[in-house]
Amino acid sequence: MLTPGTRLGEFEVLSPLGAGGMGEVYRARDPRLEREVALKVLPAATMADDTARARLLREARMASKLNHPNICTIYEVGETEDQTFIAMELVSGETLSEKLSSRRMNVDEVLRLGRQMGDALAHAHGNGVVHRDFKSGNVVITPEGKVRVLDFGLAARVSDEELSEATTYTVDSLEMSGKIVGTPAYMAPEQLRGETANASSDIWALGVVLYEMASGVRPFRGKTGFELSSAIMSEKPSPLPPGPGGALPTELQSVIDRCLEKEPERRYQSAGEVRAALETAQSVTTGTTRSVVVPAMPGRRWLLAAAGLAVVLVALAALDVGGIRRLLLGGGSGQVQAVRMAVLPFVNLSGDPEQQYLSDGFTQEMITQLGKLHPEGLSVIARTSVMRYKGGDTPIDQIARELDVDYILEGSTQREAGRVRIAVDLIDVGKQTQLWADSFDRELAGILEVQSEVAREVAGALTLELLPSEQANLSARTVDPDVYEAYLKGSYHWQKLTPEDLDAAQRYFDLALEKDPDFAPAYEGLSMVWGARQQRGFTLPRLAGPMASAAAMRAISLDEGSAGAHFALAGIKTFTDWDWDGAEPEWRRALELEPGNAITHGYYAHFLVIVGRTEEALQHSRKALEIDPINALVHGLHSDVLYFDRRFEDALAAAQTALAMQPGQQPADGVRQFALLSLGRRDEQLKRQWERIERDPERVAAFEEGLAEGGYEGAQIAIADLLAARYENTGGVPDAEVMRTYMPFNIALRYVDAGDSDRAMDWLEEAYEVRDPMLPYLRLPLYYDLLHSNARYQALLHRMNLPPLAPRRDQS
Repeated sequence: MLTPGTRLGEFEVLSPLGAGGMGEVYRARDPRLEREVALKVLPAATMADDTARARLLREARMASKLNHPNICTIYEVGETEDQTFIAMELVSGETLSEKLSSRRMNVDEVLRLGRQMGDALAHAHGNGVVHRDFKSGNVVITPEGKVRVLDFGLAARVSDEELSEATTYTVDSLEMSGKIVGTPAYMAPEQLRGETANASSDIWALGVVLYEMASGVRPFRGKTGFELSSAIMSEKPSPLPPGPGGALPTELQSVIDRCLEKEPERRYQSAGEVRAALETAQSVTTGTTRSVVVPAMPGRRWLLAAAGLAVVLVALAALDVGGIRRLLLGGGSGQVQAVRMAVLPFVNLSGDPEQQYLSDGFTQEMITQLGKLHPEGLSVIARTSVMRYKGGDTPIDQIARELDVDYILEGSTQREAGRVRIAVDLIDVGKQTQLWADSFDRELAGILEVQSEVAREVAGALTLELLPSEQANLSARTVDPDVYEAYLKGSYHWQKLTPEDLDAAQRYFDLALEKDPDFAPAYEGLSMVWGARQQRGFTLPRLAGPMASAAAMRAISLDEGSAGAHFALAGIKTFTDWDWDGAEPEWRRALELEPGNAITHGYYAHFLVIVGRTEEALQHSRKALEIDPINALVHGLHSDVLYFDRRFEDALAAAQTALAMQPGQQPADGVRQFALLSLGRRDEQLKRQWERIERDPERVAAFEEGLAEGGYEGAQIAIADLLAARYENTGGVPDAEVMRTYMPFNIALRYVDAGDSDRAMDWLEEAYEVRDPMLPYLRLPLYYDLLHSNARYQALLHRMNLPPLAPRRDQS
């Protein structure tokens, strides 16, 4: 125990604050900044092992870079000859565990504080920091009712032997031991199995804390460590007990249940999703929540809506989620007002995970088929939004509210040898009735016929009057089962977008074409594979572009109505060929064929800003958000359009919305950087820049040296020079890995940020030579504002044949 007056580094100890498994905590004074801090002195035993010590200090230093209103800030990590300490913000208040020792919390408190905890974890995970010991004792509630999370990344590791011994202790003794990774009552099953704690483990711990707040007790209990571990591994927590006002909202129960899924892949995939789900739960707690009641279909149990709570951000309020229902109006005119439908992920009832491609493929095909069925009368939610419900049991009415739909189509697939059984239900959510249901037992060759029949029945149930051309799209079709199966497997893999999955997808599409050389969907799939390889930087544009283009054109020659092929061709003409006149008809044709495709609207909006038509771009970008409101990519694409429109604050907000849904998401991450620079918020930009480069020691060294010698501009020049040198070391023939890491357009950005026009132009001209797919964004405000009067810049715009910018609203 340190006595008052003791000095650790620059800090003077004032008084003890407490002690725990990770050391003693003191109130101390920092004379340099004349402020009081909390000083945590780490136990000597923990620091004796050099490997453990190095890991803990590294993670503490990573945590020190976190800057969030719900996270206790770490100021410094220091060492003396015999002691290691961490100086952090001195937070006043009461720990959550102390508050819970006297009472359980009401629902409003649980949701309000839970959202703040989710926000803190989302920020940390987005910056590569995992807590590992998230619990009520590490959460302080300030007098103002704000959450401050302590001790990120400070949990110690333990050997299997020590963990085995630890299970013989009582729960309380385990919590005080400080010898294992986290606190047992809050540890996820995978941690108890000895696996490394990760973001999903933190989400489990958050679920335990939410349960504890709502019920007053923990979800898993035991008199010994063994009993506790057994309960965590195998038992399902009891439903939340009623509160003083009666039963707790089912929405809160659903959030906690999903956090506490035994398998990590069944939990929320990010803390941002948990926070958004809690926001949704809070928005409906003032009303009456009920589950839809529908009669069971003959021969099978009723299938609840697939998957868990969707990520629904506050931004959905602006999209009128939960607004007035759209009703079919026969009137006297025969006109209809478009209704909205969601096709939920079909459930794989085969019991074989290898058959998942079939249920996912049928879901996608039904979304596509219904989306083209009658666009004026029926709007179908995009795949990305509905796939969030895959594998869970969210009530139908809750899904309808979150997606703002009037009807839900759900069902199942079951494959047996060469036959497939498909069961389908159409639900009128407003009336809580089953509008139509049927099941189909067919040879796999007849699966396209089933899709057409389902679409026809849906149109009839909704009394949609189909045009002759729409009726023709539903004509009976058959397909070679081996060809179609290979195609479905290819589609299943390419949408995962990893190099391995794209390779697998190509093999399956090639297999389909071996069996049927004229099968247009397989060529469309190949165009998507090559387009994805270019987009993700796995293959150079000069190689991927021609392959994608050839496959798309072959698909169109076989089936002019292939919307996906037109989309792929439009993308290649825009981002590889820079053929603006040739690209626009392809974008328009893709939208004509699939007017409800949010991604097509989003990328067409980017084409429009590239060619200088920002007003039109905003219309399509907003349409994409309306169709697919909980898709991070759609929000990211929208942020780019706002940035081009010079609405920098709005662009930054949209980018942050996308990043909350999917940390690291592109293009939102780039837009955040552009917006901060255009707004002159250099300090924030420097912080983000440090976070991007901190795992590259050479880049960090260049950054620090440049910053010390030349300030902000010096740091940018130093980084740019280093990236330029690395790029040039390829001998002028960069491979895909180099291009993905050091794209000339991005090297130019650093010189633009430093105000060096000449070297910026050198790298923009290099981007032209290697067909950098980012070069079409040459008129981004950040580049344009510095370079618009530069003769070389104007010459490059001319070489790219970019049309003049349309007058802005505030210039007309």
